[in-house]
Amino acid sequence: MKFSLAPLSLLATAVAFTPAALAQNDATTTFLNPILPGWHSDPSCTRVDDTFFCATSTFISFPGLPVYASKDLVNWKLISHAWTRESQLPGVSWNTTGQQDGMYAPTLRYHDGEFWLICEYLNVGPGIIGVLFRTTDPFDDDAWSDPLLFSPQAIDPDLFWDDDGKVYAATQGIILQELDLETGELSQPPIEIWTGTGGVWPEGPHIYKRDGYYYLLIAEGGTATDHAITIARSENIDGPYEAYEDNPILTNRDTDEYFQTVGHGDLFTDPDGNWWGLCLATRSGPEYKHYPMGREAVLFNVTWDEGEWPVLEPVRGRMEGWPLPPQDRDIPGDGPFNSDPDEYDFTADSGLPKHFVHWRVPAEGIFSTSDSGLEIVPSRNNLTGVLGSNGDDIALTGQRGLSFVGRRQTHTLFDFSVDLSFSPREVGQEAGVTVFLTQVNHIDLGLVLLESGNGSTALHLRMRAEGTGSPPPEETVALPQGWEGKPVRLHITAEDPQTYVLFASSDDGGDIVEVGTASSELVSGGNGSFVGSLLGAYATCNGGGSGTECPEGGVASFQRWRYTPVAQYVSEDESVPA
Repeated sequence: MKFSLAPLSLLATAVAFTPAALAQNDATTTFLNPILPGWHSDPSCTRVDDTFFCATSTFISFPGLPVYASKDLVNWKLISHAWTRESQLPGVSWNTTGQQDGMYAPTLRYHDGEFWLICEYLNVGPGIIGVLFRTTDPFDDDAWSDPLLFSPQAIDPDLFWDDDGKVYAATQGIILQELDLETGELSQPPIEIWTGTGGVWPEGPHIYKRDGYYYLLIAEGGTATDHAITIARSENIDGPYEAYEDNPILTNRDTDEYFQTVGHGDLFTDPDGNWWGLCLATRSGPEYKHYPMGREAVLFNVTWDEGEWPVLEPVRGRMEGWPLPPQDRDIPGDGPFNSDPDEYDFTADSGLPKHFVHWRVPAEGIFSTSDSGLEIVPSRNNLTGVLGSNGDDIALTGQRGLSFVGRRQTHTLFDFSVDLSFSPREVGQEAGVTVFLTQVNHIDLGLVLLESGNGSTALHLRMRAEGTGSPPPEETVALPQGWEGKPVRLHITAEDPQTYVLFASSDDGGDIVEVGTASSELVSGGNGSFVGSLLGAYATCNGGGSGTECPEGGVASFQRWRYTPVAQYVSEDESVPA
């Protein structure tokens, strides 16, 4: 279908803003969740003076382990990634097969003038690779060290310095070991200090020493709608631990709340001594069906009186609590604030923005910028690839890196668009935009060269989707006359929390060709239950060529990259303007 319509008018008619759609910090005690919207699993946080720092899981995306900084707990700036160099873990990424393997559940701590980020890379080689990065300058990617490697037996490592100088790592189970920060040696045998309250998968431990007790905060109940935070304490670090009688201290299980899967949290103080916490949550409602942004980071207040158990405020979209620090976006570094729009016009002097990520470490030379834009050399594998091919043609599996780069979807309603210049030579060469969760959960709008009869070929717009639920049929539309040889503007719009609209326009914003719609259920859970959707650009020759090389031609140039936030849902029936 071809029609004339300004792209954002699709969004303007899709949401009715309520009177409650107030500014994020309309009162010093009011804030809205999520405070780190978009895929931000397993947050861990610390504070240095007046600045808060948080890190999150990234699994097989690269660069990995983002570190965010904030002075007001509302505006969070991406300041660095701890894992940015292939040389830090040589060969590991390309030997990773699963869609949710990789960097699981970091803990970020500050001690004696240094930041320490401990994590584990799962399901490659021996199974688990423990990594401990350190830096004195968290605002610089290059300042993060090569990792100290260690060999844990379970996931989700904590890092705790006791008063006597001993350093401990607690992991899933919950087991405790001393960790040598010079050699990576773990004390043996591991000591089981608590098994939780009976929920499955006791994990995500964090230890805090306060008022003569060691408090042990953990997640249990699995990572879906039974997720919860529980706590125990002991006068000795190795136990025995007494469970709090009113566990769980934080959960939304068995409720009809919009925010579900609440769990896996960390606690910290502000400069005034007030306690706060961050944990993960999913904006799915109890039906747990549409949640394309996956597990996001949410903020809550904590009351922790001397000698008492901490009381955690239940997670909601609109929160009331301690006075927030004054709004302040004066944070060093060249990264963006997480909720800001994208407005990039790539030139030869551009680099990839700090918040852009790949699926695994990319092959060298695939991404570059020139005065023609962001140039992507196509990969033989498309975004799905040939999974489970037993290594017969590893270039088709995606393990050698996808020719894809994206940014997190951080808003319920948005418009994402790029201008694409593309002159393919061979049938099957394709470039476009995508909502990407995993290689088996994505929604693509591409410009592709196809056979059109009588031995001729022609460019077409094509929508294809893979994912949870019932993917829509492939939709193909011939490129309108007069569009050949010119940039084509490709759009993905969230029309409502359940629907993406995929369409194209000429680069002057003229007539629009709608190619199709797709449900956000396709990129909710399934094979991507731990991650969240990315919006980005890709290029592929769909299996043509041989080895790791596509046929000549097919390099795509993307200009005018825009991500425009429109609205954020804080409950199933309340949205606030972005």
